[in-house]
Amino acid sequence: MNDNSAAAATAASVIGGMIIGYGIVLVAIMAFTVWIYWRIFVKAGYNGALALLNLVPGVGPLVVMVILAFGRWPIEDELAALRAGAPMLGPMPPGPMPPGTSVMPTS
Repeated sequence: MNDNSAAAATAASVIGGMIIGYGIVLVAIMAFTVWIYWRIFVKAGYNGALALLNLVPGVGPLVVMVILAFGRWPIEDELAALRAGAPMLGPMPPGPMPPGTSVMPTS
């Protein structure tokens, strides 16, 4: 009886270790997926937090793909405005410094 309980304890610890290992790998894959989609959303002009929709079981990844595939990307609107010659919404960057001035402007 003692040998059976030792074997059962060993089997239980192996199975427990496998479950923990599987959980760690699963969390790592989910974190990587959210990170990848976060970068895609930011480059498309959306808020990166939309990538967290991937964490919704079942429909989350489908919703993310539909938004990216069929939604109008804000970066496309900005590109269309620039191609049409519309003024930029933000402030204009400073022009080049005249020759002979210091690296750090005093004004």
